[in-house]
Amino acid sequence: MRHIPWWALLSACCAPVVLVGAWAIAQVLQGPGYDPAVRTISVLASHGAPGYWLMTAALLTLGSCYVVTACGLRPAALPGRAALAGGGLAAMGLTLVPAPLRGGDLGHGTVATTGFVLLAVWPVLAAERHAPHAPWGLRPHVTAVATATMAAGALLLLLTLLRGWAPGVVERALTFAQALWPLLVVLSCPRASRSAGRHHSGE
Repeated sequence: MRHIPWWALLSACCAPVVLVGAWAIAQVLQGPGYDPAVRTISVLASHGAPGYWLMTAALLTLGSCYVVTACGLRPAALPGRAALAGGGLAAMGLTLVPAPLRGGDLGHGTVATTGFVLLAVWPVLAAERHAPHAPWGLRPHVTAVATATMAAGALLLLLTLLRGWAPGVVERALTFAQALWPLLVVLSCPRASRSAGRHHSGE
């Protein structure tokens, strides 16, 4: 089992911190008129929003973290790593098509949807089905649950956007879960490697 390089662990750690830290600060900058339960994160990154530059930098950083983590996640299957990197590129692509302060935007919605889908399916695509000592974060049943949960979250987000049922809460929960999962997978890999080493040494 191949080990995870330190820089992949660093990038995986940074992703959820950057995401939550940026939206928390941007919400403060937006002022009391912004309701995080109802308004989405995209509003914070809109042209003209007080936190526009902060959120733009955060999306670029977040996307870069996903790409770097994908490059270093050597025990994972290549299709999953590619999907994770694609999700990172989609996050960076959102800076090119920011959402308007009011209403929707087809370009932004398309890129955001692509990112949500890629980040939802990467766990199951990354599963190591033939490795006898695969890390728990890459075992087929675990990755299937992760993908199913994120896919359900994405469908719930779509429903709340259509119905107006607090989409801000659902979007934050989903994006945080998608930012946290790569870190949990990375953290599972070194332990699995040591376990495999002990097995092969007869311990």
